[in-house]
Amino acid sequence: MSMITRRLGDLEVSALGFGCMSLSSTYGASDDDESRLTLQAALDSGITFFDTADVYGLGHNETLVGAALASVRDEVTIATKFGFTALPGAPAPSIRGDAAYVHEACDASLLRLGVDVIDLYYAHRVDTSVPIEETVGAMSELVALGKIRYLGLSEAAPATIRRAHAVHPISAIQSEYSLVTRWPEDELLGTLDELGIGFVPFSPLGRGLLAASKDPLGDGDFRKSMPRFSEENFEANRVLADRFAGLASAKGCTAGQLALAWVLAQGPHLVPIPGTRRVSRLIENAESLSVELSEQDLADIEELDLAGSIGGARFSEALEKLVGN
Repeated sequence: MSMITRRLGDLEVSALGFGCMSLSSTYGASDDDESRLTLQAALDSGITFFDTADVYGLGHNETLVGAALASVRDEVTIATKFGFTALPGAPAPSIRGDAAYVHEACDASLLRLGVDVIDLYYAHRVDTSVPIEETVGAMSELVALGKIRYLGLSEAAPATIRRAHAVHPISAIQSEYSLVTRWPEDELLGTLDELGIGFVPFSPLGRGLLAASKDPLGDGDFRKSMPRFSEENFEANRVLADRFAGLASAKGCTAGQLALAWVLAQGPHLVPIPGTRRVSRLIENAESLSVELSEQDLADIEELDLAGSIGGARFSEALEKLVGN
């Protein structure tokens, strides 16, 4: 099955990508066999843009994704990230962006992925102890060496993006963006449009909240560390999600499909990367591309003011310090 494409700078990718983080137990226990089936379902649905990172499962995710996509390597775009030297959610997560580490991390990711070149390589977070010019300069050296093709940054501030782009063209910025997380609209999206940089929204379903899932959070679920999923906020936030699900039902689609259709409607250079462990949910997400939103649909969604009503921050205090730098 083919899919329409969009551009991240000069890089052409499927209009919907697949965020692979959940395949490595971030949201509770995962199963490699099920994960491989889900990755195949993504390919069957026309998705050719796959997003991973060295920190997901401490290398497990890159190994899993690389092996699953080996037979179609020339037909897919693989993005991965470097920078975290401790798992997100740890008491003191740390970031490295110095030149030596950029080269070291890239070589390790190439080995785990089993590829000769990484299509899109992101700095997962900005290392505030190192000038962004050093980090991106090292990434540019990797391009010259033929180890990566395109550069990206994740959760970077507009001013940082401008400095980085002056060193080497940045193709994509990855940040959280959904109907419950709309801070990129303040300045980020305008900056990217001006510079011709693509935007890759992660967690476009509000980490599952907008999909109106009733599944309880299991042991080891990363979301338990997030204020929005805390006991004091979770049930009230689910009520908001149920109201949104009502709009989707009236339109004849699922809540997740409506949430993804809204993100896709925000501009031609947005490529959301929803993640899931389930084949059924993967197919559901892919079908969001056929959901067309009218002006009235968009107005009805805005009237709910989900971002203004959501309770709790999106990250723990420790992780909040690592974004927007």
